[in-house]
Amino acid sequence: MSLLIKYLALCFFRNNPADLIPTKSFIWKTVAFYLISGIIVEGLIADPADGTIEVSLRTIMAFSSVATLLLVIKRWQNFNQLFTAIFVCENLIMTLATITEALYFLMVIKHVENSEEISIAIGVVLVIWYISIISYILRQLFEFKMGKSVVMAISYFVLTYGIPMLFMDI
Repeated sequence: MSLLIKYLALCFFRNNPADLIPTKSFIWKTVAFYLISGIIVEGLIADPADGTIEVSLRTIMAFSSVATLLLVIKRWQNFNQLFTAIFVCENLIMTLATITEALYFLMVIKHVENSEEISIAIGVVLVIWYISIISYILRQLFEFKMGKSVVMAISYFVLTYGIPMLFMDI
């Protein structure tokens, strides 16, 4: 539990992922939660089979992106630290996205006038927060400059969400 709290602090721009060493058990639980929560969220948006495929593609793209970055900058030893930090924070964002979807559903049932706009606004905030977290993790772990870390975080977001989404539209 202590390790989870330390990793969650990254989502609030505290701690340094370089100081956090995940155990194998923690890594696998993080990946499992990522897959399960992603499948639930995508299953609520689309059909469960498509959602499962999209989340699987996202996972492959996430691992591939992290691996490629680390190979290019010759820091392979940071693989577990980087992907665990990203996945824990992404799991938090995914949990909040699931709550947002439930809130949207309740607002629709209650006939809240601006329910769609509220839901979209929360989604935009979550995406901006997500990109900020990834940028923070990259800056802390690799001491990248702010601009470089933001560009890489946006690139990571596009690779892990955009490409699987495009693939699913084909």
